[in-house]
Amino acid sequence: MTSPITTHILDTAAGRPAAGVAVTLERCRGDGSWHAIGTGTTDGDGRVADLMEPGSLSVGRYRISFDVGPYHDGQGVRGFYPDVSIAFRVDAADEHYHVPLLLNPFGYSTYRGS
Repeated sequence: MTSPITTHILDTAAGRPAAGVAVTLERCRGDGSWHAIGTGTTDGDGRVADLMEPGSLSVGRYRISFDVGPYHDGQGVRGFYPDVSIAFRVDAADEHYHVPLLLNPFGYSTYRGS
């Protein structure tokens, strides 16, 4: 069984997955503060599949943060964004949420994947 929240990063400037990027998953508490609930590093395919335990998802606000500065440095590029954070809402705890990041040194985009 896989994590209910997964992600991957595609380096659109290089045309390949972004490996070795540190990723943190957080959940928003009732007081508005964020609490880390999972961490990982993108694999050779740019994916992190085990950010949280299966069956542990609950309705609420979540945030995935990507430490992309070191990745860009390793590519010999000075990126504009040292990190990227994506906040999203989980409305159904029985669904899978895939949150990909399309990255280049001067921009990024995201969408709800499948």
